[in-house]
Amino acid sequence: MNIARHLALIDELCFRPFPAEHGPSDVGDGGPGHHVVVLERSQGDCGARAATVEQYEKYRDALYELLALRWGETDPYNLQSVLLRTAREEIPEPWASLSARARVAHLWEAQGTGRWVAVAVADQDEADDVQLLAVVTEIDPP
Repeated sequence: MNIARHLALIDELCFRPFPAEHGPSDVGDGGPGHHVVVLERSQGDCGARAATVEQYEKYRDALYELLALRWGETDPYNLQSVLLRTAREEIPEPWASLSARARVAHLWEAQGTGRWVAVAVADQDEADDVQLLAVVTEIDPP
């Protein structure tokens, strides 16, 4: 993991304009009011999935330590409760799709930007690669 590169990308996304429509971008995916980037991606080795999840959680926590120095310590944000809410209410993007992909995120309001930053490990879909994600959005968490 190149933590300096990941932090630089998160910093850039805190000021980059959002795309007008949902779709891929040069750094990941996005849509009105949000960017979603894959910082790290496993390469489909199912036998090592548990070890990959554990490693990516360590990467997420390392990013948390550095971002917490900037924006303060926060409690983990329970995305499973957000996922449960999608069955009975409209949850805005990127929160609805993030809750389907990850169980927990570290989340901050990035001071001076009007944006939220979340870092999470996407491991909910056994058929998909494990991913370390960063989300930058102007949409308040549900």
